[in-house]
Amino acid sequence: MKSQEKNIQGTSGRIEFISISRSRGTAKENVSEAYLKEDFGIVGDAHADNWHRQVSLLPLEAIEEFRTGKSIEVHPGDFAENIAVSGIDFKLLTLGVKLRLGDTAILEVTQIGKECHDRCHIFDTVGDCIMPKMGVFTKVLAGGEIKVGDCITFI
Repeated sequence: MKSQEKNIQGTSGRIEFISISRSRGTAKENVSEAYLKEDFGIVGDAHADNWHRQVSLLPLEAIEEFRTGKSIEVHPGDFAENIAVSGIDFKLLTLGVKLRLGDTAILEVTQIGKECHDRCHIFDTVGDCIMPKMGVFTKVLAGGEIKVGDCITFI
C-alpha cells in the first residue's frame, strides 16, 4: 500500500460481492472476480460505457438492513449495484474521492445517489429502494482485476 493511502475509518473496506449483467434489463449475477477497464467499467457488464456511472457501489450493511427491516428476500446484486462492500462509512464518500480496489484498480466517485425514473421490482414490491439514496457511482481511472475479498482503501 502506498504511503499516501489510508484506510477508511482506520480499517480496510472489503469487496464482498461483485455483480454484473450481460444485457440491460436482466438481473445481475454474482461473480468471484472481474476486470475493471479504464474509462469503461466492468468488462462484461451491460452498463459499462464511457460515462460517469461506470461502476456502482452499495454498502453490504445497507442491503442486510433493508432485508431485515422490510422483511423481503433481497441479495447483493438485486439493487443493480456492481460491488457490495463492507467496512466503509459511505457518508465519508464525496464527489472526487478516489478509491483503490485490490492492487491496481482506481475509481473516482462521480455521483452519490440517483433519481429513480422507473421504479424497480423491489420498489414495486415494498414501496422503497436503497439504491437511489445509498448508491455511489464511480468512473474507472485505472483498470485492473478485482476479486471478492479484495481490500478497498481511499487515496
